[in-house]
Amino acid sequence: MIELYETQRAMRNMRKAAMQRGVVAVLDVGTSKIACLVLRFDGTDRLEADGIGSMAGQAGFRVIGAATTRSRGVRFGEISAMQETERAIRTAVQAAQKMANIRVDHVIACFSGAGPRSYGLAGSVEIEGQVVTEHDISRVLSACDVPDYGEGREVLHAQPVNFALDHRSGLIDPRGQLGQTLATDMHMLTVDAAAIQNLAHCVKRCDLELAGIASSAYVSGISSLVEDEQELGAACIDLGGGTAGISIFIKKHMIYADSVRMGGDHVTGDISMGLSVPTATAERIKTFYGGVVATGMDDREMIEIGGDTGDYEHDRRTVSRAELIGIMRPRVEEILEEVRARLDAAGFDHLPSQQIVLTGGGSQIPGLDGLASRILGQQVRLGRPMRVNGLPQAATGAGFASGVGLCLFAANPQDEWWDFELPADRYPARSLKRAVKWFKDNW
Repeated sequence: MIELYETQRAMRNMRKAAMQRGVVAVLDVGTSKIACLVLRFDGTDRLEADGIGSMAGQAGFRVIGAATTRSRGVRFGEISAMQETERAIRTAVQAAQKMANIRVDHVIACFSGAGPRSYGLAGSVEIEGQVVTEHDISRVLSACDVPDYGEGREVLHAQPVNFALDHRSGLIDPRGQLGQTLATDMHMLTVDAAAIQNLAHCVKRCDLELAGIASSAYVSGISSLVEDEQELGAACIDLGGGTAGISIFIKKHMIYADSVRMGGDHVTGDISMGLSVPTATAERIKTFYGGVVATGMDDREMIEIGGDTGDYEHDRRTVSRAELIGIMRPRVEEILEEVRARLDAAGFDHLPSQQIVLTGGGSQIPGLDGLASRILGQQVRLGRPMRVNGLPQAATGAGFASGVGLCLFAANPQDEWWDFELPADRYPARSLKRAVKWFKDNW
């Protein structure tokens, strides 16, 4: 726990340094595409008015470069072939740098997969003086009893989601208020340590500094849920190529995250096998003709499969759209059933508002929202990421939800446990030495 605490603090300081220089890149390492956006911070102060929280981060930056490339070497949101992924990241970053006409040293990355697990922690302390100080907040966050989350896992996010002072709960920031007892609820997200280390190592091999790391499910939720949904409670389902990320928000904080190891690539694989065509052809057929709800018209609408095997009969095959839907629908239903099981396990039906927002590239299958509302049993809408300054038209679709969310996360990060000084009595000397060694080895 202490090791990553130190590393995250170092990354936070790098992010601040990069923002003072005015340029930082965000990198969305996905299973089907790798997207890179270059942000310029113009130093205009962000609005910090009442009721305007994380949404106001718009004023501080604009996108000056954007590029995507086909992802290689990534499976289920995790790196499986280091050199391939390194090449793909270099391609995306160089193209974005060329468009921005500026060199980038620092990147903030996000990834899906890696088996996320959510924990809710609670802690309370007596306040030393009368007024709550920064030191009291760091003490109460340290007082949360961290569960034994197992060997080989690391904490990716540790965010205080609620503070209570004496008998008043629901405080967002208790600093400067008077009271005796301070309590907090913290949401902690752990992931597979190997996935983080591989990503960090891959970014390092691309001659870039990692200035922050986030979960795709979290950043997709930031960009796709409108402010009321984040406040009242909503789930964001990010249907990517290799995984479907799930995040639940309430009171503008993420309180649960998970992922299902299935996505749009599995639908493409089913089409490829069902129609005996190459994956690239299956992807094209899915994009142009795919759907999940068949009508009477679809029996008559014939799709030319095409091909270049040289066998005339084989290359002139046609298939009705109804057959294509018959191949796609069972897999889409399976993904949504898995999502429903995760939401039920998280107790989503106890939230006051139960809006579900679908985003990510896989959410663009026609008719998906109707099918999802039937399977998930809630009101479902399709979400597009917020508009941010300078974002090219090509990058405003649902497939860029995590990239845009990462921009908002970079400009206006939520308080995490490592933003506060850890009280000296919590530092065991031995683990501090280990932290320094781990930091030197990995960064």
